[in-house]
Amino acid sequence: MKLNKIDHIGIAVKDIKEVSKFYKDVFDCQTSEEMEVPERKLRIAFTEISGVKLEFLMPTDKESTVAKFIEKRGEGIHHICFEVDDIEKMVSELKNKGVELVDEKPRLGVEGNKIIFLQPKSAYGVLIELKER
Repeated sequence: MKLNKIDHIGIAVKDIKEVSKFYKDVFDCQTSEEMEVPERKLRIAFTEISGVKLEFLMPTDKESTVAKFIEKRGEGIHHICFEVDDIEKMVSELKNKGVELVDEKPRLGVEGNKIIFLQPKSAYGVLIELKER
């Protein structure tokens, strides 16, 4: 079981426009256009630094998982995403090792790649996303 690289770091935010302005003004980073993800009750945008993306996650509904995350923990790092070659094989290996998954089988992420999430309690408190390249 091999992780290829960090694909992105998800950051829960209350206002993408404010965060985008901060990264532009302070670090001269350009942020992508905002994308609506209605099935997850989110708006997202990306910026990239040295090949690693930052994914800004802004809830559009107070009942979304990201809204609940912000309410409980405040804004900040929500998850880390690693790229893998074969996500179905990874799911099988993780299950065989007793790792609990949020997703029992891969689903499509916002960029059209297959993804799964691991339960944070199985990964020492870190919400891990795996993304097939």
